Amino acid sequence: MDTLDRDILRALSDDARLSVAVLARRLGVARSTVQARIERLERDGTIAGYALRLGHAAEPLIRATVLLTIEPRAQGAVLSRIRAMPEVAKAVTTSGRVDLMIELAADSTARIDAVLDDLGAIPGVKASESLIHLSRKIDRPI
Repeated sequence: MDTLDRDILRALSDDARLSVAVLARRLGVARSTVQARIERLERDGTIAGYALRLGHAAEPLIRATVLLTIEPRAQGAVLSRIRAMPEVAKAVTTSGRVDLMIELAADSTARIDAVLDDLGAIPGVKASESLIHLSRKIDRPI
């Protein structure tokens, strides 16, 4: 991956609906060059797809991050229970003092509170810490 590939990815991350012609003009290269690069990036899995990213107005009102500490060898069972919760937007394993970091999204604090209770009741969950999101200061696509 070179600078042009990274520039294409950055531009498409900002606006995946850019036409190849507009993208080529912005990057100062031929349309066919951009088209070939995008096709290669799709083929090799660097670009896995194009998705809708909702704006702030369309997002649920309340978001929270939950840090879970899990008993040894219980992660699989805990994850299968978490997958069934529609309020769970993301779950990632971590290194350090916690085992899982979960992002929740719900339309009320009461719903977040109920989900936190449900998470704490899952067999294998030793401890949890919840962090309610207040305001977004930086929001970059990765």
